[in-house]
Amino acid sequence: MLRHFTALLLLCCSLPLTAAETRAEPEPGEPTEDVRTRLTPLMERYMLDELKALRTEMAQFRVNVKEEVVQKEMAVADKAMNYANITVTYFFYLLAGAASVLAIVGWQSLRELKKSARDYVETQMKQITDNYERKLRQIERELQRKTKVIAENYREIERFQEVHALWLRASQEQSPQAKMEIYDQILHIKPGDLDALTHKADAALMMNERQWALSLCNRVMQVDPQNAHALYQRACANAGMGHEEQALSDLELAVASNVHLRHVAAEDEEFEPLRQHPRFLELTTDTTEPGQ
Repeated sequence: MLRHFTALLLLCCSLPLTAAETRAEPEPGEPTEDVRTRLTPLMERYMLDELKALRTEMAQFRVNVKEEVVQKEMAVADKAMNYANITVTYFFYLLAGAASVLAIVGWQSLRELKKSARDYVETQMKQITDNYERKLRQIERELQRKTKVIAENYREIERFQEVHALWLRASQEQSPQAKMEIYDQILHIKPGDLDALTHKADAALMMNERQWALSLCNRVMQVDPQNAHALYQRACANAGMGHEEQALSDLELAVASNVHLRHVAAEDEEFEPLRQHPRFLELTTDTTEPGQ
């Protein structure tokens, strides 16, 4: 099961680049966008196979748990019956000894001995019954807990599969409005998902809804103030609305968190009003010496 979760995590890491990152030109030796698109169905098929195998293992695990519980219940019942048999045998030994003592010493009548023996047997049987019921309740609680965990894992896998399918659809859509609707579906399944909010802000910028994009970025930064993608999108929104200082401050923080955004900003049309600004030129110029 751990192997399947590891495979899922690796495939999540290999999902298509974000909208902001896909604007950069590919580095020499990197696969082109067409190659990535051709690989997407293969990755999706691999993930579905892994999910199917995981679901099969979970079903088999549930069967094994039930079989183990039944075996334990049978073992407990067998021990209880054996203990009762031994107790009754010892009781009759004790009864025989008590009868011998009664015949010799004559301390108590046969009626009193019978009553004492009945009380002793009832006490022992009650203790055995209580112990057996307590163990059964423990087994039942453990089975319920494991069943709940299995059900939660199954629901989580279904949600993950649905969200993954929506991300694939969003990566293939060209219309910002269609992307926005898909991101809303992802947020309905996973409320407050930061990646969905930042991508939704990117779609809002494509629709020239800069105030909307700014609001979405602020929601992300309330949870993660150092989110480079949200800082970059907020800088784009501020630049489009003429807030130069706020845009430059956000862009500086975004570039400090992710150096790759320096090259993206240099070619982004959203920063056209700041194209000749000295501070913008400083932020978008790579000062790294060759060979360092």
